[in-house]
Amino acid sequence: MAKQFASMGDMAEKKITFSEIGRDIWAFTAEGDPNTGVIIGDDSVMIVDAQATPRLAHKVVEKIRTVTDKPIKYVVLSHYHAVRVLGASAYGAEQILASEKCRAMVAERGQEDWDSEFGRFPRLFQGHESIPGLTWPTMTFRDKMTVYLGNRRVDLMHLGRAHTAGDIVAWVPDERVMLTGDIVEYKAACYCGDGHFSDWGNTLDNIKSYDPLAIAPGRGAALVGVEQVDAALDFTRDFLINTYRPAAAVAARGGSLKEAWDAVRAACDPKFSDVPIYEHCLPFNVTRAYDEALGMDTPRIWTAERDRQMWEQLQG
Repeated sequence: MAKQFASMGDMAEKKITFSEIGRDIWAFTAEGDPNTGVIIGDDSVMIVDAQATPRLAHKVVEKIRTVTDKPIKYVVLSHYHAVRVLGASAYGAEQILASEKCRAMVAERGQEDWDSEFGRFPRLFQGHESIPGLTWPTMTFRDKMTVYLGNRRVDLMHLGRAHTAGDIVAWVPDERVMLTGDIVEYKAACYCGDGHFSDWGNTLDNIKSYDPLAIAPGRGAALVGVEQVDAALDFTRDFLINTYRPAAAVAARGGSLKEAWDAVRAACDPKFSDVPIYEHCLPFNVTRAYDEALGMDTPRIWTAERDRQMWEQLQG
């Protein structure tokens, strides 16, 4: 009998940290679970990434109410993944903002992604009965959108494909703080199952060009100071290189997906085996790297059935 995905056995509650990374900019983090960013303006609050369920989103709201009573006006979706978006209803926001591509991906594969992630992350989806359905952006943009929270300006930008084709970042220029979603991770595995390895490095370069003083990454601790920011960008880049190159080498010689899995493990295990969700991400990362190396530009849609088939194939 095939063993389960690593995430299915991860049922321990994580310690929550709510830290200020710039004036009135906060990062809600939880030991490698999905992060949420909070930007407080003169008259309202913006959320960046909504959590997987209303139950988890209410934990974010509880933290917000310890620092401000201003209304939550905007929820920003950095991308379409279920663990990032399905808690959006709990905030009571006026607008849900995302890229045009993100909304298209909700339509194309949002339900399949929900079904897939639901089967792999039982802890994150506790209380799933309160999810009202797919989260649909109410306002979208192609490359850039500027939102004003009173006098505070927030630039929402698509800086290139990376974790998905529709990733955006939120840039707060008055504090030089960027909220990157899963484009950047710090001491937590990158999930690359819907990623674009060939573009991701350039997108990291585009983030670096803003010279951020702090970053709220998609997973892992908040990053304050240029040294930590650079360390996270380097960590993410190193993770991607060590995942893609071995898989691409196997694909180039006509090797199997199982051989790519073994090659990536040999490269990545010594460096990353102790970081959160590494074992969970690895099979999806290897499969996507192998597919991209074979010329598949658009990631295949993950479904609960495809998850099982891939996992059985990788275990031989």
